[in-house]
Formats: sequence, C-alpha cells, structure tokens
Amino acid sequence: MDDLFAKYVSQKVSKIRWRPVPAAALQPPEVFATGSWDNEENKISVWSVGDFGGLSPNGEYHGEPHLLCDIQHSGDVMDMQFLDQERIVAASSTGSVTIFRHHQNNQTLSINQKWENAHYYNPSCGNAPCTGIICNNPEIVTVGEDGRINVFTADRKEAVHSVDSADSSTLHAVTRLRTTEILTVNSIGQLKIWDFRQQGNEPSQIFSLTGERVPLHCVDRHPSQQHVVAAGSQDGMLSIWDVRQGSVPVSLLSAHEAELWEVHFHPSNPDHLFTCSEDGTLWHWDASNSVSERKSFLHAGGKSTTVLPQSVICAWLSNDPTKDRMEITNLISNPTLSVNSLDVLGSCLVYGTDAESIYVKKNLFA
Repeated sequence: MDDLFAKYVSQKVSKIRWRPVPAAALQPPEVFATGSWDNEENKISVWSVGDFGGLSPNGEYHGEPHLLCDIQHSGDVMDMQFLDQERIVAASSTGSVTIFRHHQNNQTLSINQKWENAHYYNPSCGNAPCTGIICNNPEIVTVGEDGRINVFTADRKEAVHSVDSADSSTLHAVTRLRTTEILTVNSIGQLKIWDFRQQGNEPSQIFSLTGERVPLHCVDRHPSQQHVVAAGSQDGMLSIWDVRQGSVPVSLLSAHEAELWEVHFHPSNPDHLFTCSEDGTLWHWDASNSVSERKSFLHAGGKSTTVLPQSVICAWLSNDPTKDRMEITNLISNPTLSVNSLDVLGSCLVYGTDAESIYVKKNLFA
C-alpha cells in the first residue's frame, strides 16, 4: 500500500491518538501521540507526519512519522486522550493519572498535573490500574480495576467527584453520553449509565450481554446519535446498543478471532467504524452504502468483504436483513502480533502494535 507508512519504535505501543485539529482547519491531522506498555521504561511520545506524502528530490514518498519529543511514564499506559491542543492525559497501571503538556515552541513534554493515587483497592493492597479515561476539557473522567469512577478537573489537585464503589468488577472503559452522563463497560459484560446529577453510587441504567458474562474491553459513542453505542468484547464480538430501549444489544456481530481492544466511530463520518484486536487485524466497517448482494467473505489478509444487515435510519440500528448492507475490510494484509490501539481523524488512520511499530494510513476513503 503506497498510502501506508510504518515506523519501528522499539517499544510496544498500547495507545495512539491524533491531536485534535482546530475546528476551522481544513488540513489533515499532522501530530499524534503514543503511549507504551510492557517495556523496561515506558514513554509518552509525540510524532509528526507533517510533510505527509511529500515528494523527495528523487521523486520518492517520505511520509514516515518522525519523533518530536518523548517523556518517561511510570507504569504501562492503559489509556490516553488529548485534553486540548497542548495537553495529553494518560492513565497508568500504577493507578495514577497524569496530564502532560506538549511545548510546541521547543518540542518538549513536561508533567502539568498528576493524581498519584487516583485508583486503589484499599490502603493495604495498594494501587489499582487506571484502565480508562474520557476528557471534555477541563473535565477528566477516569475508571479503574478498583471499580471506582473519578471526575477530575485540570486545575484542581483533588477529585471533584468520586463514586468509590461504583462496580464490584473491573471497569475497563468509559465514554461520555451527555454533559452529565457517562457509560462504563465492565469485566462481566455489563454497560452502565451514570448520571452525575443523581446522588448515590447506583447507575441510572444497566445493560447486559445475554448468556455468558464475557468481559467488555472497549466502548465508543456515536458522535451525532448519543443513544447509539458500540462495544467490543473479549471473544472478539462487536455489539451495537441503543441505550434508549431494552437492556440487550441491538446487534451482536461476529468480528475478530480474539480480544477486541478498541472500537471507534469515525468522528465526522460515523457510518464508518473501526475495530482492532489481539488477533493482529484492524477492520473498517462501512455501513454508508448499500453493498450489492454477493457471496464474498473476509479472508485473513486481503480486501475481501462480507455483508451484514444494517438500517436505513441509522446504519447501526437494524436487525432487518432486507435493509442496507455493510462492507467490512481488513486493513492489515499480514496480521502478526496484537493491534492494541487505533485512532481516525479526517481521512487519516493511525494504529500501534505489540510488534513495536506504528502505522499511518492516509486516503482512508480513496
């Protein structure tokens, strides 16, 4: 693929995120951040693909990401989000949550704020990994293996709100539904909605995978239809939920062969969805067009497609097989080690792997 650029980075990449592009900007994203895990020394790193696809004097493309700066991170990076153009929030396996500031004038990173013991089991058992974060500047919501939910703001040293015993099982990920509502997924296959206007430690709604209690590892909310949520589970299944109705998923789609680590709706084109897995694959789910009836199947390594039922009103909310169809593409031709993280912005995709490599794919919809 001439529009895919790879970079060997000598560290296992656990998280990768594009820096947000200003609303008025028309140019593609240029800067992204990575976090590492399972290395002797873990890091937060900032990369640029600034001269993206630019021709060198000899006519060759040089779109390889180049390192702008990095900084040591204590523990594995469990999750990571940009708070704004300059600040990156990282969740650690040590239980801490740190805001790093990217100084763009001299390309350095520094610690801006740190909550050392954001997640912990109890004083005698020590800290618990912080597993997920979601940011809405200046607010940061964190969840952890301790079943705790914290709400921090960037300028305060103490949590502004905590639900200490929110869940008796591990909370794996969190997404924001509305200003005062978040949704969490846990290790026994449940989704829970939390409304911070309500008092107490109880969720306002609980949804559950039927049958075996398969852990849910990741979740994302549809950017324009806040009631539509996608979640990925330990057995590789992709579930689509409508949180306005019922307590079970609208669709349960057979996806990857192993743990589904991340799911992301495209932020401005949400009929497109992306998932990555422990099995070394990264799938692009395209529900934007009706795909002609054909018997084709997804083969490991190729752009073969399979067809699944979708809906006219919202591409993700139908179990009527006579309606719109969906096309699935595996974006990795030779799957090897786990694809741990992905992010998509505009027509550009980034992903990071346990093979100690990062990849940038441009012209996603070409």
